[in-house]
Amino acid sequence: MKLETKLTLFNALSKLVIVILFVLLLPSVIKSINQGFTDSKLRKQKNKLIQIIKTSGVKNYVYATYSPLKEEYYSLDADSLKEKLDTIKNEKRKIEGDTIQYRILSYNFMDGKRKYLLEIGKSVDTIGETTSPLQNIAFEILIGMVLLTIIADQVYTGYVLRPLSLIIKTKLIGRKFPNFGSYVEVKTSTSDFQYLDISIHKMVETIEQTFQKEREFISNASHEIMTPISILQSKIENMFEREDIVDDLKVRLLEMQKILNRLKSITKTLLLISQIENEQFLKEDKIKVIDLLQEAHEEISIRLQDKNINYELSIPENWFFMHINKFLLFNLFFNLINNAIKYNRESGDINIIGTQENNALVISVIDTGIGITPEEMPYIFNRFKKFRQSLQQDSFGLGLPIVKSIAAFHHIEIEVQSEKDKGSTFKLIFPSGLIEINPY
Repeated sequence: MKLETKLTLFNALSKLVIVILFVLLLPSVIKSINQGFTDSKLRKQKNKLIQIIKTSGVKNYVYATYSPLKEEYYSLDADSLKEKLDTIKNEKRKIEGDTIQYRILSYNFMDGKRKYLLEIGKSVDTIGETTSPLQNIAFEILIGMVLLTIIADQVYTGYVLRPLSLIIKTKLIGRKFPNFGSYVEVKTSTSDFQYLDISIHKMVETIEQTFQKEREFISNASHEIMTPISILQSKIENMFEREDIVDDLKVRLLEMQKILNRLKSITKTLLLISQIENEQFLKEDKIKVIDLLQEAHEEISIRLQDKNINYELSIPENWFFMHINKFLLFNLFFNLINNAIKYNRESGDINIIGTQENNALVISVIDTGIGITPEEMPYIFNRFKKFRQSLQQDSFGLGLPIVKSIAAFHHIEIEVQSEKDKGSTFKLIFPSGLIEINPY
């Protein structure tokens, strides 16, 4: 899950908790507000009545009355209590046979030598009438504010995290490993992202330098090794021309020559991989797909005959390779077919099929060989990685790494499907423009 999504989800959940708490607390809050408002109104009414009584006297106001709907209650009468009274509380009053709950302000005072009790009441039911509308209004306002804050959080989170997305896209995903190019600063005012940006660049720069040194070493070492190998081969060939050489020495010389040939083959292969990875080849060739595969078949046909392997080529005649390096693609298919022969059973099959899948052109190399185990599958393209089945073959563990390097150079995707003792399928998915249908 993306960091931006996690932050948005957290903000939404936290606001949901706030909404739930608000809904639970809202009735008591509204009730408290209504009650406070009613108490304030009762006190104002009391102050007005006391002022009128002081002006006009009590004699005209000693009575009890209520509104027509019994929503409000008013009473002024003689008081026998000795203590001072000034309270507001809920009490019941019986009016015309109805017992009604009122919020009553009770206040006693002296007028002349007599004490009077003033009561002003408001029906509790009328106080609660506004509770439900106020709750609905408050809830709607809250929901609106929550939605606005979620949108604001989403926009602001996207704005704040945009530099992080740019760092990932431009410094990691958008770069061709291990050639990362020059450093381009990601503009951001967040110091953490600035530090991350420069740290990733330094790390990537170190990786790039290390890979470059490795490539240079392989290339230079391969060149340097070829010279003494050629000299040794020439000297061994000259020794064969001597008449006084004994048979036992000839056998040893043949073994030495075989070892030198193996070393020469490994060196050439490493040099080829280094040249591919350093992009020292041009991609300017055009050739018919079936013609290139026929050339690979002709090159390796003797090995097919040795194991009596049936070879079938099913490629459309109107497919053409465009903008490729013919030498490299020939090596790619040669190595795949060679492996298909090497690890195939006697009288097995090799099928090379061209298909169109999901708007992409695909060439599959299918064999009926010994297959690859799931444990070995992740490592088949590693250099010098030799598996149990390859230990019985004349293999250096460089065939599939060459295939991988050539495919990467041409931006070809490789998918491998295999089942132990049933065979393997190497599927080459070609990018748009590398194979064209009948371009002439």
